[in-house]
Amino acid sequence: MTLKVAIVGVGNIGSIHASVYKDHPNIEIVAVCDIIKIKAEQAATKYGGKAFYSVSEMLASGIELDLVSVCTKGEENGGEHFAPTMELLKAGIPVLGEKPISNNVEEGRQMVELARQNEIPYAVNLNHRFTPAAEKAKGWVENGRLGKLHMINMRMWINNPVESSPWFHLRALHPHSFDVIRYFCGDVKRVGAFMMKGEGREIWSNTQIILEFENGAIGNLVGSYDAGASYGLELCEVVGSKGRFVLEDACEQLTYYPRTSIETESYSYLGGMRSFPETFKSRIHAFVDQLISGVSYDQVDGSGDDALKAQQIIEAAIKSFETGTIVDVKDIELISGGVK
Repeated sequence: MTLKVAIVGVGNIGSIHASVYKDHPNIEIVAVCDIIKIKAEQAATKYGGKAFYSVSEMLASGIELDLVSVCTKGEENGGEHFAPTMELLKAGIPVLGEKPISNNVEEGRQMVELARQNEIPYAVNLNHRFTPAAEKAKGWVENGRLGKLHMINMRMWINNPVESSPWFHLRALHPHSFDVIRYFCGDVKRVGAFMMKGEGREIWSNTQIILEFENGAIGNLVGSYDAGASYGLELCEVVGSKGRFVLEDACEQLTYYPRTSIETESYSYLGGMRSFPETFKSRIHAFVDQLISGVSYDQVDGSGDDALKAQQIIEAAIKSFETGTIVDVKDIELISGGVK
């Protein structure tokens, strides 16, 4: 089976999607779309397919589409996801969106609800969970090797000097962090957040966020846009009653530490995955495989709903910092423009 695919937004990230699709044996790129005409035309030349300059023009052409990657950007890297995604979902076309699902949780809710109503598979590029190392660690959690979950310590940081909105760091980077956190430990119940501005910064470029989970576990996130290259990308430690694991830099090192023994179990570059950029391929391939197998809209791995839940935790953290209170994630009201 060959899927006919389009890419909407062919900047840096859209070009990565297109490169992965181009090399996939079961994908035919039939369209590329960008409001900047030269970008669309150059992408069509490089990756194949017909160039379009709007989603409405692409849909009106009658072109057959089995999957569309929405790789637009906008404010806080998510402000331009809503309109094209809604057009495509209304047309009944499965979508793989970029993170964040949106920088506006009400828009995120509408996209997830439309996909649910129309029973359309809708995924988001939550690529940090799509690694052989993460999958092995998830298996340890599910088969009880860690025992009852006690804690998760998550760290994610990069050097990003961009000065955008006050919440750019939170909304643009930490959909990944909170998806990984939820992937291993389940839904977050309550959030408390502290933030600071790095030297010369206008945005809240550093954060520490404490978490309480629905299952009783506790945890924290350390995040920064002021990190050096030598700091590494991320570290995730999950602790249970029987043992713990440490997952370094998304996919590079995974170690299990039993509680009652000094004998550890370590893996390096599981599945031959060497570095974070390779996760785009594993994530995109996973959704393609699900579509080819006929996945139900409500069984998508790394779904729009997963992305929305991560974004709601971020909004709870923002509210916590603004109010100086511990915030219940369920109390976040999904209203246009953010939280109330």
